[in-house]
Amino acid sequence: MTDSILSNIAEALETNLRELVKVGNLRSGHILIIGTSTSEILGHRIGTSGTLDAAKPIFETAQRISHEFGLHLAFQCCEHLNRAIVIEEELLSHAPQLVPVSVIPVPRAGGSMASYAYRHFAKPVVVETIQAHAGIDIGSTLIGMHLRPVAVPARPPVRNIGHAYVTMAFTRPKLIGGTRAVYLPDEAEQLYQTAALDADC
Repeated sequence: MTDSILSNIAEALETNLRELVKVGNLRSGHILIIGTSTSEILGHRIGTSGTLDAAKPIFETAQRISHEFGLHLAFQCCEHLNRAIVIEEELLSHAPQLVPVSVIPVPRAGGSMASYAYRHFAKPVVVETIQAHAGIDIGSTLIGMHLRPVAVPARPPVRNIGHAYVTMAFTRPKLIGGTRAVYLPDEAEQLYQTAALDADC
């Protein structure tokens, strides 16, 4: 049973990630966060039976998709490291608000997925928090604390990876303003050109 679960991880994840890229309109430079309980994938309670065997196909598939679309990957640690984030050092130059912390994830403090990512990124660093543009959560690891506002749920084509339930979300900018606010570029241009907006602001 375990072998059959492990053999299907890569295909299921790729299907879901491609859907998330599509519906979330993810573009080069965007940050994709991945939270994974390898215990839940194998049908065990989160944090009890992690395995690097499940982490490997997740990392390899996510890295391949991220390279294809120019995304920055971020892997969430488990609660023992306060759900800190493993990223490539390169991302620090694009997001100066990210501040590295001194810790090395291991399976019993950080989780199998974050540990695997830390050992297979080119130059890994850990940060306490991040604001990702989209994310996938495999096994209810609660990635929401690391998503930008406003999160929009995305329905995964593959609802389970192994035994773990999958949720996905992308984010959009906040809509601000009142009844006169305009959100669509074409409408804004038309109103601007015709001077139809009230000028009392």
